[in-house]
Amino acid sequence: MPEYGYFLSCEEHGPAELVEQARMAEQAGFQALWISDHYHPWNDAQGQSPFVWSVIGALSEAVSLPIETAVTCPTVRTHPAVVAQAAATCAVMTGGRFRLGVGTGEALNEHILGDAWPPAHIRMEMLEEAITVMRKLFTGEEVSHRGTHYTVENARLYTVPEEPVPIDVSGFGPKATSLAARVGDGYITMMPEEPMVEQFRKGGGGTKLVSGGTKVCYGTDRDEAVRTVRRLWANELLPGEMGQVLPTPRHFEQLEPLVTEDMVRDGRVCGDDVDEHVGALNAFAEAGFDRVYVNQIGPEQRAFFDFYRTKVLPQLQG
Repeated sequence: MPEYGYFLSCEEHGPAELVEQARMAEQAGFQALWISDHYHPWNDAQGQSPFVWSVIGALSEAVSLPIETAVTCPTVRTHPAVVAQAAATCAVMTGGRFRLGVGTGEALNEHILGDAWPPAHIRMEMLEEAITVMRKLFTGEEVSHRGTHYTVENARLYTVPEEPVPIDVSGFGPKATSLAARVGDGYITMMPEEPMVEQFRKGGGGTKLVSGGTKVCYGTDRDEAVRTVRRLWANELLPGEMGQVLPTPRHFEQLEPLVTEDMVRDGRVCGDDVDEHVGALNAFAEAGFDRVYVNQIGPEQRAFFDFYRTKVLPQLQG
């Protein structure tokens, strides 16, 4: 049976709100936390984007739950040597309860320093080298590295946890899943697709942690919940590679007319039907996931946690 966690959205909430949601998640019976790592929100309606490493510092004092970034891109905007220091410090602050989720990123966040945005196969090559650099640094030994994409010279992390930080790799297609199976300590994906889980496990992932997540919008008025999802998270229903290549929130806003309310009804759980919420999370369990995270879209946060504490989590954990 999977563990069930809560997915904190840095795109939609400020630091104090995220910390309070983490407290409510722990009180409601959630067993772990994911937190997004963005420089920009996907659109201006979401309206936030705090620095994730500062928020994790606050979370480490506020709750006792395991915490993972979902996900950090350690390749363009932030050098892997810097990400390694941030992750190691988080692991120390949480007493070893931190995992580093990584992925190849999006232009939305990573192009801000004016660097070229590479094609997907180069981004995966960069991610693999970045993971190599970070693992060397997690040993606490002095590291010098000259690779295809990164140079590290006489770098040493003095504040490191007792055990190296686990690095889970995000993948939404066969090539990224193969990379996760080969180099990751775990696998992250956002759809309950059993073939991808099987590919990860058979490709070298074995019994390593497989985590997935979804967004819902709890509310007593289903139509209002649908409108809330469309207003705040229409980007999630855009097809293809747009999520990886569009550079600004404005570009995602320009595409919002492509996403209809009917698409939201078909693509997201909205409303207060317990069976729909349970079914969405059970789909991950049936596909073989070890941890499943859920995020509540919109302002009804306390009502969501009450609903999951009393009606949804008891069915999932029973």
